[in-house]
Amino acid sequence: MIIYDLKCEKKHTFEGWFNDREAFEAQKKKKLVTCPVCGSSDIGIVPSSITIMGRETEGLKNTSSKEISPMKALKLFHEYMDKTFEDVGSRFAEVALRIHAGEEDVRSIKGTTTEREEATLTEEGVPFVKIPIPKFDS
Repeated sequence: MIIYDLKCEKKHTFEGWFNDREAFEAQKKKKLVTCPVCGSSDIGIVPSSITIMGRETEGLKNTSSKEISPMKALKLFHEYMDKTFEDVGSRFAEVALRIHAGEEDVRSIKGTTTEREEATLTEEGVPFVKIPIPKFDS
C-alpha cells in the first residue's frame, strides 16, 4: 500500500492510499478520487513532506529500507508518534489554538478533532496535519 499526498485544483490537501501509482491513475481517470473538502475530482499528487524511514534511522543503522515491511514501517511511525507527540486527546483544537496564540509553550501535540474544530483551526491559520494512525494489538 502506498500513501500519496494529494491536492485538488482548489489547493485542498489530503492523502490517499493506493496499491500503486497505476491504481491511483486508474481511479483518477474514472473520477473516483475526489477532494474530501470540496468534492473536486481534479486531483494531483504532491511531494510528501514527511519521511518516515532513512539510512540513519535510530535502531535501524544496519538494516536497509528494502528489508523493512510496510507493517514494520507503520509500527515504527506509530511508536515515533507515541514517544514524540504529547497526546491531548479531544482537547487538540483548544491546545493548538493556545499554542498558536502564544498562551502555551510550543510543542508537538496529537489528538482528535471534529470537522467544526478543524474548520476553526484552518480559519485561524493554525497549521495541522491529519494522519490516520493504526492501533496495533501487540
